[in-house]
Amino acid sequence: MPIVDPRTGEPLSSPQKASTPPAADAAQLRAEDVIIELDAGNIQQVLEASMQVPVLLDCWAPWCEPCKTLMPILEKLAIEYNGAFLLAKLDVEANPEISSQLGVRSLPDVKLVSQGGLVDSFQGALPEKQIREWLARYFPAPEDAPPSPEDQAAEALAAGDAATAREIYQQLVAQYPEHYAYQVALARALVAEGSMEDARSVLDNLPPEERDAPAARGVRASIAFGDQALSHAEIDAMQGRDDSEAQFQRALRQIADGDYETGLEGLLTLMKQDRGYNDDAARKMLLQVFDALGAEHPLTVAYRRKLFTMMY
Repeated sequence: MPIVDPRTGEPLSSPQKASTPPAADAAQLRAEDVIIELDAGNIQQVLEASMQVPVLLDCWAPWCEPCKTLMPILEKLAIEYNGAFLLAKLDVEANPEISSQLGVRSLPDVKLVSQGGLVDSFQGALPEKQIREWLARYFPAPEDAPPSPEDQAAEALAAGDAATAREIYQQLVAQYPEHYAYQVALARALVAEGSMEDARSVLDNLPPEERDAPAARGVRASIAFGDQALSHAEIDAMQGRDDSEAQFQRALRQIADGDYETGLEGLLTLMKQDRGYNDDAARKMLLQVFDALGAEHPLTVAYRRKLFTMMY
């Protein structure tokens, strides 16, 4: 198909033609205006197009499963960005010579071409949020850009809608099985939903290096302290109380809910106010949280320092 200048809607055959002043309404852009199939017959035209508008080159193959995950995201973004760039899709199996010239070594391979030269690239089926962050280096985000699935899940979790967050993370895990951060996030949503055993199962199935990483240890801490903490109803019944027992239980509930920093701060405050409460229970709980999160966790480092300063 002919390449068109997304700003004018006119066929693009040379840099001079592409320099025609913009006339078309970008809101009227169609998928075929910004998405093209690249082959030997139009590659020169694509290079010419890149003199006027950047070209995002998606190198893929029919047998590449990650490519099938990535392509719909790139197509959606190409339309959403309203002609800020063209999306050119190259089937490397059907065009081996072009693939070789471009230096494609693994799939999917996405390259940003501008002024006829390579600007940047990434390999692999990155999640949508990461692709948006990558694009943001070169293009302003559309004003009406919808939130990414990750943002939707985080917002749902913050609003107390753990079921919606879980459903989104389950979809992301299915799409990106090797993006382990999604599995940890899924476990966190399961904890918020009260499905502790399912959360443990998700974490147990992570590779060893991911299983012991700070993020996963943090979720395990939520599970462990959830067994000790009072229920939300019991915490609500303490409303208006500010005695040491109420402060301790609120902090423990916050830690169990994954709000580690607020909980740790509460325990530290209790130590300052009532060091002797329940045989130094606040300090002992701080140490338990440090152990659960792991020595390298940023909160462990920060609050161990605060604890040391307060004690010595």
